[in-house]
Amino acid sequence: MSGSGKTKASDLFVQCLEEEGCEYIFGVPGEENLDFLDSLSRSDKIKLILTRHEQGAGFMAATYGRHTGKTGVCLATLGPGATNLVTAAAYATLGGMPMLMITGQKPIKKSKQGRFQILDVVSMMHPITKYAHQMASSDNIPSRVREAFRLAEEEKPGASHIELPEDIADEHTDSLPVKRSTVRRPAADVKSIRQAVVALENAKNPVLVIGAGANRTMTSRMLAQFVEKTGIPFLTTQLGKGVLDERHPKFLGCAALSSGDFVHGAIETSDCIVNIGHDVIEKPPFFMHNDGATHDKRTVIHVSTNTAEVDPVYFPQIEVIGDIANAIWQIKEDIVPSGAWNFDRMLAFRKAEVEHTRQLAEDARFPIFPPHLVKQVRDCLPDDAIICLDNGVYKIWFARGYTAYRPNTVLLDNALATMGAGLPSAMMSAMLYPERKVMAICGDGGFMMNSQEMETAVRLGLNLTVIVLNDSSYGMIRWKQTNMGFKDWGLTYGNPDFVKYAESYGASGYRIESAAHLAETLAHCRDTPGVHLVDCPVDYSENDEILNHTIKTLSKQV
Repeated sequence: MSGSGKTKASDLFVQCLEEEGCEYIFGVPGEENLDFLDSLSRSDKIKLILTRHEQGAGFMAATYGRHTGKTGVCLATLGPGATNLVTAAAYATLGGMPMLMITGQKPIKKSKQGRFQILDVVSMMHPITKYAHQMASSDNIPSRVREAFRLAEEEKPGASHIELPEDIADEHTDSLPVKRSTVRRPAADVKSIRQAVVALENAKNPVLVIGAGANRTMTSRMLAQFVEKTGIPFLTTQLGKGVLDERHPKFLGCAALSSGDFVHGAIETSDCIVNIGHDVIEKPPFFMHNDGATHDKRTVIHVSTNTAEVDPVYFPQIEVIGDIANAIWQIKEDIVPSGAWNFDRMLAFRKAEVEHTRQLAEDARFPIFPPHLVKQVRDCLPDDAIICLDNGVYKIWFARGYTAYRPNTVLLDNALATMGAGLPSAMMSAMLYPERKVMAICGDGGFMMNSQEMETAVRLGLNLTVIVLNDSSYGMIRWKQTNMGFKDWGLTYGNPDFVKYAESYGASGYRIESAAHLAETLAHCRDTPGVHLVDCPVDYSENDEILNHTIKTLSKQV
């Protein structure tokens, strides 16, 4: 408080963040944030985590939101600092992760610097956030901060943005923080529950598809009870992985490819699909048809907090809208499992997939074969370990073949699907859960996009392992290039010596020389504190053949 009994605006802003329960602010400050930084230095509740790039800060804040459901907060200066947050904003908004970005700005009432570094950041953020606002008066800080948090956390969660100009940060006000409100999601209407139950009881081959929304709203327990009572098989999208334990006998697989996989064969046999927490940001694992001749005979039931966005390939007939866990509980209480249900065909597809994957995973060639890597990582890690995938073709192998046991133990991004997020999201996981084993799995391309955060990881004393899959190319795009019949061109590069690179940051580096060596190294890294980088040469030569041809042929034969 100043002598006038008023609070400095930047102090008030920090008090508002404390009132929201903010624990960390990730970021790279600039001179336009110095009032805010000074106020933050006196907070005993919020820790500043300095990163080496704003994108890393944004990815960490978004992952904090993904794990906790609470808003992660990041900080950048004006101009280039704010533009560096754009990718992270899109990552959070598309991926359904609550995050608040705070950016600085020159004084808005009178500035003596002309247009130096000045961009219309708020307009730039508008299309990729749920809320973007410039503070023009210190009196409004409490209501605007509360609004930014409320919108970031409400379904579907995403990013919000507040610009705090220098002169506003230096104002004084007698406003006080606004307390958080208690909100309960509304329950689904009883009549919609009844419709869903009737459709399920009358079906012959119902199936559950678990999507992103089910992962966010922690529906594991209710879904587990539902599957136990009814015995209806389930599959997941990439963002639904881990909601139910994938060792369950009724698990049908994860829809990692767009079409033609065993799991798609299983869905095609169904006459009633319950889509739980589906988000159109992910390609649906099935397409509905509305072209007269092949009018869809299947019933699709949409269970979510929001109504379905109608799409040419997605227009569910029955919608159950409300808290997802509660809706599943209501359906479970009402439903009488039908003796006419038959899941033999669905389960036959899963059996064929498991057998195909098992054969691939036993291939201990060198450079390492992706399905074998997936098996080794799973075998090495305990049940509650967290793997964080960057973006590349290995993501498909992990989504298909890595058995998730618990929610939020496989963090992959199938929404923005940006490169560069694997390491920061693993760092955040290691900070939140220091007692759990954490592994980032990155391609050499994605790793190098934010590899400077290795310094941050070492400085924070984190325990994590980074596997860099080394093929000296943008392997995912090469795979597509091959598949489209184009010649191999324009996608290869050189890499640093990753072992020396890790050591230069004070981390430990390892270069894999065989499949047996990989197993030893992974176990060593798991059991040894500190930051580890594993340079793992990978053989992607059969990606196209297996993922685009063999799987499709085999699934047709089931």
